[in-house]
Amino acid sequence: MLPRTTRHGSQRMYKVDIRPQWTLQSVDGRELPPRLIDLLLAVHETGSLAAASRQANLSYRYAWGILRQAHALFGMPLLHSTRGRGARLTPLGERLVWADSRIAARLSPMLDSLATELEAELARVQATEAAPLRLHASHGFGVETLRKTMATLERPLDLKYRSPDDALTALRAGACDLAGLHLPIGGLEGELLRHYQDRLDDRNDRVIHLAMRRQGLVVAPGNPKRLRVLSDLLRDDVRFIHRQPGSGTRLLLECMLAREGLPLSAIHGCDVEELTHAAVAAYVASGLADVGLALEPPARRYGLDFVPMITEHYFFLCQEPVLLSGQLQPFLELLRSDDFQHAMGQLPGYDPSYCGTVQTLRDAFPSMAAAKPEAAALL
Repeated sequence: MLPRTTRHGSQRMYKVDIRPQWTLQSVDGRELPPRLIDLLLAVHETGSLAAASRQANLSYRYAWGILRQAHALFGMPLLHSTRGRGARLTPLGERLVWADSRIAARLSPMLDSLATELEAELARVQATEAAPLRLHASHGFGVETLRKTMATLERPLDLKYRSPDDALTALRAGACDLAGLHLPIGGLEGELLRHYQDRLDDRNDRVIHLAMRRQGLVVAPGNPKRLRVLSDLLRDDVRFIHRQPGSGTRLLLECMLAREGLPLSAIHGCDVEELTHAAVAAYVASGLADVGLALEPPARRYGLDFVPMITEHYFFLCQEPVLLSGQLQPFLELLRSDDFQHAMGQLPGYDPSYCGTVQTLRDAFPSMAAAKPEAAALL
């Protein structure tokens, strides 16, 4: 939908908002009562039906009516309430809450990407100024912060969430201006670079840093299974939620395991593979998995514990002619601004110290010479 329009110079910008919505039906066609999920989410957050009713903008009486309808639909209660002791969800109520969280975590990045595509299409039709900046990047909370900041500042952005491989392919084909990648700091840097080396242009590619960030094990509160090192993932009592093949985090996990001589096939994975860090955390929070490899922000968001494993650079690649054209100057000024770097620094596990710094591949990543020795011979 198009909730509002604003003016950016002489170019009208449209803000598209797409949100996931779901319901379920019994065999006789009865559906979940309207606003039930909103109410359950509020109870989960506040621990009080009265406070939840206020938060969901419902009367207390109406909230109880919703719960009675749901009780009739499922044949069991969704809430236990004790006078003077607040309210807590039953296991069924908790499962509905985590179902909603997993749906949002899995779909929201894709819907946000689609929204920016639609905004960009509308901007192109009415454009009297420069076309939107085209960014293909793997999803992360730094990129999400960038998207929200540019939207607030009414700067057009055509963002497509893609795997690092797909983003690099788009950059080489001229289908985007910036490609988002992430590489571990330390010994694994060269191994990941070798994976991408046939799609890197050592002479003309330029690195624009966004942030350093931590990836680690996302585990239940208190880390009840005492998961600390990679070899713990191979235990028979551990259920691991994987990222999808082709994602940067899946590639990182494979390289980390290979370096320690641990077989990926020995990990007891769940029946699904998630597409985002937030979806991995939501899966663990729902109790369907014991652990996943993900970023720190979603672990904190869902009240989970986080065991740091590795720090990596998240950055954008662009081609030098695009950089020299001045097209990216407003983008660089945004990255270097105090306000944006403060927002990045508020993300758990993120360090914006190099945000907005531009380097060659060799200056940014010391192992680049080893990854592309034939290029080194030409210098």
